[in-house]
Amino acid sequence: MSWMILFLAGILEIGWAVGLKYTDGFRLPVPTALTVGAMAASLFLLGLALRTLPLGTAYAIWTGIGTMGTVLVGIFLFSEPATAVRLACIGLIMMGIVGLKFST
Repeated sequence: MSWMILFLAGILEIGWAVGLKYTDGFRLPVPTALTVGAMAASLFLLGLALRTLPLGTAYAIWTGIGTMGTVLVGIFLFSEPATAVRLACIGLIMMGIVGLKFST
């Protein structure tokens, strides 16, 4: 169950990172509220996952999911470049996440 909670925390991290783009520097109240809510929920779920998962593993996976997802959302939503190097780096992050999961 902790792994599912951690995965959801990572998805929410993607949500708040993307939400920052829509807050216009925290000037727009609705996107700001949603972004702050996603931040709080993500941290709360990370804290729950840390009850049973090792800190280093959980934190690395949480940030890895957030990083990888945010880059992919940027490519699809904001037309950011999808160069071979960027995609290869995302692949390396994914390999690290999988490796940490199976080594714990």
